[in-house]
Amino acid sequence: MIEVWFLRDDEDHIVEFRVSGHAEFNEYGADIVCAAVSILVQSAILGLEEHLNIEIDVKVVSGMIGCTISEIEDSIMRLRVDAILETMILGLQGIAEEYEKNVKIIEADRC
Repeated sequence: MIEVWFLRDDEDHIVEFRVSGHAEFNEYGADIVCAAVSILVQSAILGLEEHLNIEIDVKVVSGMIGCTISEIEDSIMRLRVDAILETMILGLQGIAEEYEKNVKIIEADRC
């Protein structure tokens, strides 16, 4: 099962997320659930890094990707970051609803 953990700050902004595990919906290389989750997460990270040019800490190890967003003081930039991350979470929640045996979303106290 893929587990998606995300953490919000006191102002309800996503400040960290981690995705780990394997969907096991299909064999490796042909798993549409893994592919969908991967695309959403990687697109969000690319949006933050390449489109918004903000500093994030990304960790990738076998079967896990994690991302921590540095504090953002500019309110317009924070809105842009929120749009990317909330869209990612909405997409992941949609996948989790459709494939509840394969994907679990967890809002955490810490990642």
